[in-house]
Amino acid sequence: MKIRGAIAAGLASAGILVAGWQAGTQVGGIGTVATSTTATGTTGASGTGTSGSGASGSGASGTAGSTGTGSAGSTGSTGSTGSTASGTYKGTAVQTRFGPVQVQITVANGKITDVTALQLTNTDRKSIQISNRAAPLLRSKVLAAQSADVQTVSGATITSDAYLTSLQAAIDAAHL
Repeated sequence: MKIRGAIAAGLASAGILVAGWQAGTQVGGIGTVATSTTATGTTGASGTGTSGSGASGSGASGTAGSTGTGSAGSTGSTGSTGSTASGTYKGTAVQTRFGPVQVQITVANGKITDVTALQLTNTDRKSIQISNRAAPLLRSKVLAAQSADVQTVSGATITSDAYLTSLQAAIDAAHL
């Protein structure tokens, strides 16, 4: 049981790191699906990232090195008029011991209009049954709250936590 716990903790940590990494690349304007967002960026051969904010938006960036001998820095800024992001955004696939969970959100005028489960736990008949019960409940809670800050579904804690983690990554990608 201790080994399973350690593996689960390691996978959860890796999932959070991946979600943060993907959210960080979205802030820099890389791969954003939003239709009302403008993105600009510059890259230096060996610099560090900077962040700042202005009246029309905010900028963020990071640093990356392949072997620790050099780094490439990038700065970018995104700006939009208010919270009018629109488009479809996928969350990261979160691995659980019962299978992967991934959600996608549809955003119109800065509001979440739909949440679609792209993948749900599926390792056995019971996990499929739990997912089929939990997904519509989580969807309605998220649409009402317009955030990932909702209660988990009783009896479906692992599925709920993975669903909400993937959802938060999609919300971060949409800059909501």
